[in-house]
Amino acid sequence: MQQEKEIKLDIEGMTCASCVKAVEKSISKLKGVSFVSVNLMDEKAVVKFDPAVAKVKDMEKNVKKAGYGATFIPDDDYDRDEIKRKKTVQTFRNRFIFSSVFAVPLLFISMAHTFGLTLPSIISPDLFPLNFALVEILLVIPIIIFGRNFYIKGIPLLFKGEPNMDTLVGLGTGAAIIYSLFSTVEIILGHPEYVSGLYLDTAGVIVALISLGKYFENLSKSRTSTAIKKLMNLKPKTAILKVDDSQKEIPVEEVKVGDLLIVKAGMAIPVDGVILSGNASIDQSMLTGEPIPIDASKGTHVSAGSMNLNGTIEMEAQKVGKDTVISKIIKLIRDAQSSKAPIARLADIVSGYFVPIVIGIAILTFVVWILLGLGFIFALTMSIAVLVIACPCALGLATPTAIMVGSGKAAENGVLFKSGEALETLRKIKVFVFDKTGTITYGRPKVVDVVPINYDKDEFFKIAASMASKSSHPLDKAIANEYESVPFDVEDFQAIAGKGITGIINGKRVRVGNAKFIEYGDELSIKDGETPVFVEYDGKVIGFIGISDEINPTAIKTVQILKRIGKVYMLTGDNAKTAQVIAKQVSVDDFFAETLPDQKAQIIEHLKANNVKVAMIGDGINDSVALAKADIGIAVSSGTDIAMETADIVLMKNDLEDIVKAIELSNATIKNVKENLFWAFFYNIIGIPIAAGILYMPFGISLNPMIAALAMAFSSVTVVTNALRLKGIKLKGDVKV
Repeated sequence: MQQEKEIKLDIEGMTCASCVKAVEKSISKLKGVSFVSVNLMDEKAVVKFDPAVAKVKDMEKNVKKAGYGATFIPDDDYDRDEIKRKKTVQTFRNRFIFSSVFAVPLLFISMAHTFGLTLPSIISPDLFPLNFALVEILLVIPIIIFGRNFYIKGIPLLFKGEPNMDTLVGLGTGAAIIYSLFSTVEIILGHPEYVSGLYLDTAGVIVALISLGKYFENLSKSRTSTAIKKLMNLKPKTAILKVDDSQKEIPVEEVKVGDLLIVKAGMAIPVDGVILSGNASIDQSMLTGEPIPIDASKGTHVSAGSMNLNGTIEMEAQKVGKDTVISKIIKLIRDAQSSKAPIARLADIVSGYFVPIVIGIAILTFVVWILLGLGFIFALTMSIAVLVIACPCALGLATPTAIMVGSGKAAENGVLFKSGEALETLRKIKVFVFDKTGTITYGRPKVVDVVPINYDKDEFFKIAASMASKSSHPLDKAIANEYESVPFDVEDFQAIAGKGITGIINGKRVRVGNAKFIEYGDELSIKDGETPVFVEYDGKVIGFIGISDEINPTAIKTVQILKRIGKVYMLTGDNAKTAQVIAKQVSVDDFFAETLPDQKAQIIEHLKANNVKVAMIGDGINDSVALAKADIGIAVSSGTDIAMETADIVLMKNDLEDIVKAIELSNATIKNVKENLFWAFFYNIIGIPIAAGILYMPFGISLNPMIAALAMAFSSVTVVTNALRLKGIKLKGDVKV
């Protein structure tokens, strides 16, 4: 068996949750297909399959048989999708405008007598009923042409066993049109009383109103992807290529790995790379959410989309095109927005039965009112109202709109959710497990204590730093980093593995290393968790330097907040003594020291017992297995690519408080989804009985099909608008339990 492959298909023609169900069913029935997820919001299908068994052409063919269009997408192209989205908005706007041009006079002519208005005698329903009917037919024909998809696509789906929203509208308005044509024939045959049986205005206005609703719905949907739009706007279009001593402006797509580029003040960094010369202040806020610019110089790594605020730099291109950080971020956001949260399954299940049940209710409504003696016209009107008001559009949009806006809001705050499932599951986490090095701590040794012994402190540290500058050992680098330039020249330098370094300064032998190397046996006051590095000058120990891994200042507050939710643990491969010091400083509930990668995964499995949801937060390759085993894996962006690829959530800043913000967003987004689902279900539960005439017998209240169409059209707009509220929430970095 070949390795499973994942692709995306661009789906056309979907209008509601029932369409989603039909498309998923058409693809999943193919052998070799293991997973299908269709998103109504972005009109994409994600398919996982065995390429040796299932073929993309067969998927496209099956979707076409189901009544929709499917096109394989080799590359996720946001610009193409944006063009398609704008075209859809324009299409429904034009349909509404052109339909209204004919629907307004059609409504006026049919309703004039209701408001006591007088029509010209030539088209008066009382004097010339046939002329009146023919004028209405002439006006409704162009409206039917604009709304032809309801009839040529919607009604055939009924016979395929996969009816959708278009089917409901097509049946409802089609019934009105057919009965009106029957009435027109009766008028021609000499029965003018049938002029009261013309319902062409109902059909025409319903089509126009649904086009209006779809226009507003798609207009609102286009506002849900502002996070991606902002990131896309950051991507530079051109770069300045350095060729010998000349400069040439080229499209950024032509930049190759290894090219030398010039970035001037006010320009965006074109690709990912490293600075070779020059100094600049780089604004990375749109990528990381960190508002303070960084000072960049030779050796600094910079990312495409970052803004050079001042100075001119020369850089080498290291990652281009899809490999740049900004491209990967955009892909992560798009994948998250295309995915489904588990809560969406409820809508999927309901939508599979919804439309057939509605058709059954409409037929039952018609039969009941006929049996009650209210007449054919009344029964037809009620059944049309049921068909029109019951559109499951809002049901299909309830989850994807909230997921799209919520994941976009998270990205703006430096948190990348890779899926809707991660966005939903995070709020259920009760155990948080932190890796120590690189997560709770920065993973870089830092000088925290300088203790001279009967020696000038400044002179002592200069000697130590001069020696350390010659070494590549992490502890020596920590000492050397305290000085920009080397204070003293070092001769006869040697590094002795596992012990330390030695050399000559000012003609005197210097040794820097551990106590065993220096052979220092006196008692010293060394703080817990510190590693002492001794310095011997001319045969005499002149002091020691305490080095410790610096704790991420956001760790302590984050742990305090997370402990309100559940348990917080720390995992580390470090020794127990050091782990105990760090665990005490950040106040975790417990810690596991000296753990290997596979042991970390075993601990995660143990903590997941009894269906407890566990999150693992890490940064390294050694964390990748544990990240995958946890219910939610959270990687910090300063970590390895493997950790970030394995994780479900990526923190773009080294700010652990963003975990709390992510939980806030998870809570807010799923709350919004539930609100949307409630209103979608509530709307149909209330609307369908009223449309069926349940209030007519006791109160004389009935629902005009045109009002039903207006209500249906704006139900989906309401859901999308509610989801857009997520864009305005203020993240406080705190959670209430």
